[in-house]
Amino acid sequence: MHPGAKISQGRSKGQQRIQSQNDYLRQWLPRQQSYLHHLLDREAPPEDRRCIVCEQDGVYKCQDCLGEPLYCTGCCRSQHHHNPFHWISQWNGQFFEQSCLAQAGLVIHLGHDGKQCPALADRWDLFEGDEHEDQLEPEDLPFVSGPEFQPKENTMVIIDKSGVHRLEIRCCDCPNALSPDIQMFRHGFFPASFNRPKTAFTFRVLDDFLLDNLECGTSAMNYYSKLRRNDLQHDRYRELMRVARQWRQLKTMKWHGFGHRSDIPSTGELALFCPACPQPGINVLVAGDESLDDDDKNSPSWKYTRSFVMDGNFKAEHLHPIKPFDEVWLYKMHLAEAADMVNQANAARHKLESTGIGGVACARHGCFVPHSMVDFQKGERAVTFYDINCQYNKHFRARVDASRFLEMTQDLTIIPGIGLWHVHGHQDSCYVRYASNFIEGIGRIDGEIMETLWARLNLISPAARGMSSPHRQECLDYQMNDSNFCKMIRMKRTLCRKYKLAMNGITESGKAFDRLDEAAPAHLKTEWSARERRAQSSRLNDPEAMDEYEINIKKAPSRKEIELRLLEEGSARNAAPSRRSVATWISTGLAIEEAQIALLIEVRRMGKRSTETQRLDIARQRDRLQGQIDGFTQSALTHLGEGFDADDEPDDLNVDILDDLDDDPADFSKTSDAWTNSPELTVIPLPSNLGVDRCRRCMAEDLIPLEMSLREGQANDTLHNLRIHLCNKAVLFQTAVRQAKSQALKTRAWSQVTSVQQAVSLHASIYTKTRKQMMKLEPGQDQLQKFKPLLREQLKISTAVGDPNARGQRNESLAWFWSVEVDLGGPDQSWNEEFYRVHWLRAKALRDRWKEEMTLVQLEMDWTCHYFSWRATQWGDRMRESLEKRLPGHACYSGRQSQMYSLLAQDAQAAFQDLQSVSIETGDE
Repeated sequence: MHPGAKISQGRSKGQQRIQSQNDYLRQWLPRQQSYLHHLLDREAPPEDRRCIVCEQDGVYKCQDCLGEPLYCTGCCRSQHHHNPFHWISQWNGQFFEQSCLAQAGLVIHLGHDGKQCPALADRWDLFEGDEHEDQLEPEDLPFVSGPEFQPKENTMVIIDKSGVHRLEIRCCDCPNALSPDIQMFRHGFFPASFNRPKTAFTFRVLDDFLLDNLECGTSAMNYYSKLRRNDLQHDRYRELMRVARQWRQLKTMKWHGFGHRSDIPSTGELALFCPACPQPGINVLVAGDESLDDDDKNSPSWKYTRSFVMDGNFKAEHLHPIKPFDEVWLYKMHLAEAADMVNQANAARHKLESTGIGGVACARHGCFVPHSMVDFQKGERAVTFYDINCQYNKHFRARVDASRFLEMTQDLTIIPGIGLWHVHGHQDSCYVRYASNFIEGIGRIDGEIMETLWARLNLISPAARGMSSPHRQECLDYQMNDSNFCKMIRMKRTLCRKYKLAMNGITESGKAFDRLDEAAPAHLKTEWSARERRAQSSRLNDPEAMDEYEINIKKAPSRKEIELRLLEEGSARNAAPSRRSVATWISTGLAIEEAQIALLIEVRRMGKRSTETQRLDIARQRDRLQGQIDGFTQSALTHLGEGFDADDEPDDLNVDILDDLDDDPADFSKTSDAWTNSPELTVIPLPSNLGVDRCRRCMAEDLIPLEMSLREGQANDTLHNLRIHLCNKAVLFQTAVRQAKSQALKTRAWSQVTSVQQAVSLHASIYTKTRKQMMKLEPGQDQLQKFKPLLREQLKISTAVGDPNARGQRNESLAWFWSVEVDLGGPDQSWNEEFYRVHWLRAKALRDRWKEEMTLVQLEMDWTCHYFSWRATQWGDRMRESLEKRLPGHACYSGRQSQMYSLLAQDAQAAFQDLQSVSIETGDE
């Protein structure tokens, strides 16, 4: 018994362990020699070498029949009339050598139930067709032992999933017989030409290629290379590309019912759209005198809102076609009209016709929009997500009005949004103005679903790069349409998952909001709700109205504002070239100092018990910081004059700015020893580090007031951030830590507090360093009075921050930095009230979005079922029309499609009802 069996038996009495992949490999190791022995035994025929049908002498072994049976020549031929694409091998007395069914005498007869046509006269010579025969040199062909197969005149090259075959095909030659290419097509062969074809592809191989292309991104060249591994003589790569295009077009027209219609598909009619999005007249029934913006008490106005996400894909490049004048379009574009995007610089450099494509998809389910076009109803509204919508939307309507190719109804309301991943790369103000968290009626979406769609499309982008324009468009359309189809048949699972998430989200967000709502005074909640409604109603015309969700604090001048003012003043007085950018140079130095302090804190917090990944991250940060310091020092030669020596080594940075941390200083010193000349300890040549006297000797005395001004802005920024984080900490203690009812909630709350405390430590350290440098610049009395030393006990959260009028606060007062050039909008407002308002509004927005999500998901469940039922009815009508026209094939296909959509509707409806009934029972409990 092998060890794996012992393990299983040993655990059978108790809890049996689930075997891993390695367990199965260990079981395989003692068996591999036995398997190898039996694999080699299959190379020899049975001892009696008898045909399994007639028991005569067997000479052919079929490699594709079950068990690789042995046949005589006649039985091999008769047994493979309906399996003509099996590979056989012939016994030569010593071993089985490769052969083919044509050599065994197999002939494929088209018509007459596979029997020879009685009127066959051999007037159709397949070898004199309109396709050229490939000619390869003898040295290009691999050597294969055995008798050479000599094809007959009417032998065709047939490409199947099993490989490239040469078989004799005879068509029906009766007077009323169809043309040879149609006879072949009706028997499952797609001819490569139509007059006298000599190459054909089976439907199986075409379906398999399209599926491989969809799922694996397999190109036609790679796929055909796999098929012809045993036959390098026949190169039908170009024919495969051409026939695959024709097959793809036929299948698409068949799927969308154009075999039952006589008209030509118009734009977008060969594409599926999202079944869960509202489509008036299809899954949403609207009366003739009713519009989608009609509002009533039981029907929110935003329930018909359509949300779209737009994005560009710059991996889908396209080279200039070789013969653009000779291209053939099989149909108009459907999913991406005018979608090619051109960056002129990149296109010229890389010889590209287009540098990528643009796409539009529904933001809630990720279905590509057919033709990137939607017919909107009067009064309808849409939400669009784009990476730079804060700028793109400003003049969007004007650009549409000025375009000859675009049009948009004037009644359409467009609400701009930015995806949650991209919005964090924008200015802070863009978050509340364009993030989906604050868009009413949108539910819970991230606006980034296009990124997931591009991932699948990028599989074929390399292969499509050099295609002709029509062929590339067809491949991209087919991929997008298949993506929509997969989304459609999986919509039941998607909506069920969304429903469960919405149930949980409503519960969690409701609890979080209730904790804040219970502690807020009634009159403030009324005021805050009114301000929220005004912001939402004004967001279209004035996005700044959404700043209601931000902290309304008037800041002191920041470092960037002061730098801008100094640069403008320098330009106004025509300063010398060496002094024009000095403000920016000093500001860069201040940023480097802040980076040094942040790195110092991270190194000290990491300590001596660090992982290899952490040490690698620190090393990379140090290398990047050293490069910035080197560049800054070189620029110092320009601004400080000839009296400055860049090789001077001033004292290292004093680390006493980190005294407010609770870490062990010994850990920091040991960690720093591992990096000689640590960049975080390097003193950069700022005027404050050089000293006033030395600046005067270098004729750089005018830099001292510049740095002093920028230092004031730096101190203002740091104190502002310090106040923000301390207030956040106070609110977290009040709403999260003290309200936590379980250990998990407490752990999560304290994790948030720790993150805020780290930010407090960083800004306190930066302020301490900033004030220390200001003291070296001989500040005035006003500056000394304004920027006082920051004490450790002043960073503790006091009740006076949250409620200055509370009992016991008569002798309590806020620290000095809480009132440094701060305006909260009124003398009666406290810091905590302002922060509490923002937390309350954001918690309410989160709760509202989850409620909207639940409402939308329930509507989408109904819309999906209605869509499937509408499709089933549509195909049912086509079936009846086909029966009336006596088209049995059309009727059968329509019936199959109608049944498919009926089953989808029934399955979805049953799943949705079960899920909702379980949720109701759970809620009642």
